[in-house]
Amino acid sequence: MSVQGALELTATLGELPVWETHIEAICPGRNLTAAFEREPLLPGVILTQNHRYRGMISRRRYFERMSRPYSQEIFTRRPIEILYSFLTADHLILAENTPIVQATRIALQRSPELVYEPIIIQFKSAGAETYKLLDFHQLLLDYSQIPDLAMQHLQQTEQGARIAEANLRKLQNNYARYLQNEKMASLGQLVAGVAHEINNPMNFIHGNIKHLVEYNQHLLRLIQLYQQQCPEPTGAIKTAIEAIDLDFLQADIPRLLESMKVGSDRIRQIVLSLRNFSRSDESEFKVVDVHQGIDSTLMILQHRLKARLHYPPIEVIKEYGHLPLIECFPGQLNQVFMNILVNAIDALEDVSDRSTAQGSDHHLDQITIRTSFQDAGWIQVAIADNGPGIPESIQQRIFDPFFTTKPVGKGTGMGMSISHQIISERHGGRLSFRSTPATGTEFLIQLPIHLGVDPLAQI
Repeated sequence: MSVQGALELTATLGELPVWETHIEAICPGRNLTAAFEREPLLPGVILTQNHRYRGMISRRRYFERMSRPYSQEIFTRRPIEILYSFLTADHLILAENTPIVQATRIALQRSPELVYEPIIIQFKSAGAETYKLLDFHQLLLDYSQIPDLAMQHLQQTEQGARIAEANLRKLQNNYARYLQNEKMASLGQLVAGVAHEINNPMNFIHGNIKHLVEYNQHLLRLIQLYQQQCPEPTGAIKTAIEAIDLDFLQADIPRLLESMKVGSDRIRQIVLSLRNFSRSDESEFKVVDVHQGIDSTLMILQHRLKARLHYPPIEVIKEYGHLPLIECFPGQLNQVFMNILVNAIDALEDVSDRSTAQGSDHHLDQITIRTSFQDAGWIQVAIADNGPGIPESIQQRIFDPFFTTKPVGKGTGMGMSISHQIISERHGGRLSFRSTPATGTEFLIQLPIHLGVDPLAQI
């Protein structure tokens, strides 16, 4: 694998570490196995025919095919081109001068079954073409460095030209919005895709449970009729009844089917929450129920609200008022709820960490969500926690871009800045907070019921 140098903001695919393993298509299939065993991280192999590009076989698709019955016997000794005919798929081929940001966007637009496939990079030199492989995970890793590089660039610009501080602030905000758009596009696409893939088979299961319950009732009635008409069964039938414990089956099967129905209903509710949260296809504002958006966000965060190792459960208190439907951008508004709730959970977990370190008892963690209708056509959503609060020395910086109090790797400092932009600029509302150290923090979201001015015109 080639070695990567220092990345720049304008870095291209040609600067990333790539794999150069080539195998002739006429070689036996065992050569592929040997290549993957030699290089545990090898994402795939470039196939050649007479030293010319023929195609690509990824590690994932190769071992997926070879794990099937009789595949070892069929393909190990035969030419690789026979195996390749079974694995042919649409490969993503990009030029070496393709920017990393553009390549990542293109790669993420692939279908779910191909999104993790390696990317083929085409190099041209002196009229000759060569092909190399880039691991998709390596692309994402390098793409994640772009915001840090942008941050470094912004800091250098600020140090060198303090007179342009106002323009720098505008650049930071625009860059934060760009990151948010990219993040929400990828997140929404991923969540919607996962929800869709779960929803299809779940519909089959949920739809058939009703018929299964009905068929079971018919069978149980038939058994009861047999018992009434033939009260003295033969010895063989008596032995079979005792072996399967017929009385227990007659009592337990209905309970089993009912538990399956409850489980399928739960999965359908989770899928609905995922779809409501992502709303990736809604580029225009909609008239929606704010409570539905809050509940969907809470459903997504259930894994962090439940009791876990070293962390007690977090009690969510919902005090919902009677709210009318409001005009908003649902996906973006849900992202604001997500950012505020995640910060509240992080704050409560910090309290638990300190209690564990000091050997003291954990206090009751609570998040309270209140909604109310305000005068003059406004609504208010208040999200409060009983965590440690925000120190007064940093309260004025909470909505600044790139400002964070979390350790490296846990936060980017973009969440509250982007949330403030979504509420104030996109919806014409207000986002504020009040915090008391050692008592807790409450964020107040105030939104108009009707968007008086097209928010897109403000961008």
